[in-house]
Amino acid sequence: MDVMNPNNTNIDTKSQVSFITISDENSMQRIDNFLITYLKGVPKSLIYRILRKGEVRVNKKRIKPEYKLQVGDEIRIPPVRVAEKTGPDISPKLNQVAQLEAAIIYEDDVILAINKPSGIAVHGGSGLSFGVIEGLRALRPQAKFLELVHRIDRETSGILLIAKKRSALRSLHEQLRLKQMHKSYLALVKGDFPSECKVVQAPLLKNVLASGERIVKVNQAGKPSETHFKVEQRFGFATLIKASPVTGRTHQIRVHCQYVNHPIAFDDRYGDKQFDALLAKTQLNRLFLHAATVKFIHPKTEQEMQLQAPMDKTLQACLTQLRRNQQQSLTS
Repeated sequence: MDVMNPNNTNIDTKSQVSFITISDENSMQRIDNFLITYLKGVPKSLIYRILRKGEVRVNKKRIKPEYKLQVGDEIRIPPVRVAEKTGPDISPKLNQVAQLEAAIIYEDDVILAINKPSGIAVHGGSGLSFGVIEGLRALRPQAKFLELVHRIDRETSGILLIAKKRSALRSLHEQLRLKQMHKSYLALVKGDFPSECKVVQAPLLKNVLASGERIVKVNQAGKPSETHFKVEQRFGFATLIKASPVTGRTHQIRVHCQYVNHPIAFDDRYGDKQFDALLAKTQLNRLFLHAATVKFIHPKTEQEMQLQAPMDKTLQACLTQLRRNQQQSLTS
């Protein structure tokens, strides 16, 4: 019997059956997600095919993709063909990857937090060669485990949490499930946002177009979604608001703002071009949505922890110009 190391990235899976015994580090992970990580280079379609055909066995029994691994489980993996790499490895010297190192705002032995720049996806795919998680793995080649705790849109900036241990990932996912993790975003929206609009509860339905683009709409057939809002500062034709999502649906804050007729500045999917044009003098050229704070219970110390991420120079410059314009209008 071959007992193999799940963290070994140089696995020869072409010619022989593999047997793996699950440790605490991988317990409670879904078998499909485990195999996707373990069999790097193997198409997901093939992974689900060998699961469906029963070629993958746990404790000599067939299992479904959603089966959660337990400590001591023995997994049998059949021989599979690993696709050859079609491109070079990600180099830590690449500008965007090196930029991630400077963007780390907190790190200890179980979690890492980054102030994600706008324009960088959280993971590769859909034509993108890499994202934050691939870049961090290139920066931390010695790290045995690095996984996203949650996601934020490519054009959104701000706090993104990454787990460095499976136990930390489980703890933070449980906090998300129980709505014990609290996140707040800053957004610049069209018009004079009403102070009485404190909560938006509107179900969201996600549609994936043939191009792979995701479009979300308010629809009664969608999933329950809730966002809390608070006005931070008014500029007449625009308002800086704080948005705190209770649920975590795709594009939730963006669609809820559009739903109440106050779309976010420079939102290329749910925005307002005429509003964007009014902001031309501020030099704003990106979605004004920033994950500013996150509050959670630290997985190891069990102490409440709050992290804050400053806005980038583009967003700060936009607000500075709006405040200057407002002051000039008051004194003229």
